[in-house]
Amino acid sequence: MHCKARLSSLLLAGLAISWGVLSQAASHREAPLIANDPTADITDVYLFRSWNDPGKVVFIMNVIPGQEPSSGPNYFNFGDDVLYAFHFDVNSDGDADDLVYEVRFKTEVRGVVKDLKLPLSYVALPPITALDGTGSEGLGLRQSYTVTEVKNGVRTIVGANPMYAVPSNVGPRTVGATMPNYETLAAQGIYPLSNGGRVFAGQRDETFYIDLGAVFDTLNLRASPILSPTQDADNASNPFGNDAFSGFNISTIAIEVPIAAVTSNPNAVLGMYASTSRQKFKVLSNTGTGVSSGSWVQVARLANPLVNELIIGTGSKDFWNSVDPKNEAQFLDFYLNSRLATAMNIVFGTSFPTTNRTDLVNALLKYPAQPPTGSCTTASPCSELLRLNLAVAPTQPADQKRLTVLAGDNAGWPNGRRPNDDVTDIALRVVAGILRNPPVVPPVPALGDGVNFNIGAVGSNITANGIYTIFPFLPKPHDGRDRRHIDCGEPGANPC
Repeated sequence: MHCKARLSSLLLAGLAISWGVLSQAASHREAPLIANDPTADITDVYLFRSWNDPGKVVFIMNVIPGQEPSSGPNYFNFGDDVLYAFHFDVNSDGDADDLVYEVRFKTEVRGVVKDLKLPLSYVALPPITALDGTGSEGLGLRQSYTVTEVKNGVRTIVGANPMYAVPSNVGPRTVGATMPNYETLAAQGIYPLSNGGRVFAGQRDETFYIDLGAVFDTLNLRASPILSPTQDADNASNPFGNDAFSGFNISTIAIEVPIAAVTSNPNAVLGMYASTSRQKFKVLSNTGTGVSSGSWVQVARLANPLVNELIIGTGSKDFWNSVDPKNEAQFLDFYLNSRLATAMNIVFGTSFPTTNRTDLVNALLKYPAQPPTGSCTTASPCSELLRLNLAVAPTQPADQKRLTVLAGDNAGWPNGRRPNDDVTDIALRVVAGILRNPPVVPPVPALGDGVNFNIGAVGSNITANGIYTIFPFLPKPHDGRDRRHIDCGEPGANPC
């Protein structure tokens, strides 16, 4: 295939076309029903080769959107009644059932909180400096969890007790006072897996960045959406936008395993999506008591960011969440006829293509090697997956570009996705037609929301543009006592 065509195919292959005029960013509260179920609400999913160990692949699921760090006395926990899962398509047939990693949690009330019947989940009696044993006495509400690998129908527990989720960062007195600190506590929450991998579960900084408020105000951006060459090339400052998620946290499940544990082909193109599921609830009496039992029912899924928000119609969003990605053909109309492009044309007075978007079908629902027919057939099925070409070497944090492939960094979205990839600006340009063949006229400008990086990340092991350099690859969460939401126009921030 011609190199330009391959580049376009690669870029589009994982790209969720998006913009916030109609919905929220990433997959934060993206559908009516899942918005009422935060513990099962998947906000972002990442898939990339580790830049610390290129022989390993990393996959991350974030849930419970928009965590205000000071939201006590009950902070943020995973759901004991939720099945969290990562699904892999190893042979590129569009059916992500070749390999699955399942994560289940169990909550206990313990220690002095239980003994003294205290009204707080976490207390500094003494400060929490460990997840178990001495130093964990104040960890009154604690979650253990297991990791199960399902390969070709065979279930193997690769991570079991004792493994504990790292608690919310309540504040410096309660969680990790002075030395050791919260980062030391979080490091204790990284556990080995029997397949040579490792896992982390706990609270982290929300690394997704977007001027959410301006976007919601009918694309009322704070300056022209066309960035200058200097602004566009800057990965460490925000030209004019407000990072609405600064100072907020997220709950993260991060797993890193050897590539050989996933596939025997080191040059394979992996397909992956994450899901959350619940068991059906059966009422046992007229008092309303009951139990969850029976088969698991998928309530949310996510591969490429922003698909459900800005491609799928509101009336179909929760149904879309319940459908296996291999059955994406029934949603084909939403891809062929871009409602988002129509909205952009109305607001900006542009003429971006809105119909017959077979390029979006090929981009979002197919592997690069599939025939670019723009349709879904038995011979060329459609499946909405995040795709990672393992033959592409990872990029070190100091060299990563927010615009990924558009800036010559082929190790970022849509070749998988890293936590700091600027999916908003990339998606805006693709929906405007930057990869259309033949090219659109006039050429697509450097569109952007004015937010180029995750401002205000705290702790160590962080680059100037907010990239956390070590596993679990998302920074330390903001603490509840001293958190700061940094708005544009404030000291230390960019002008609005």
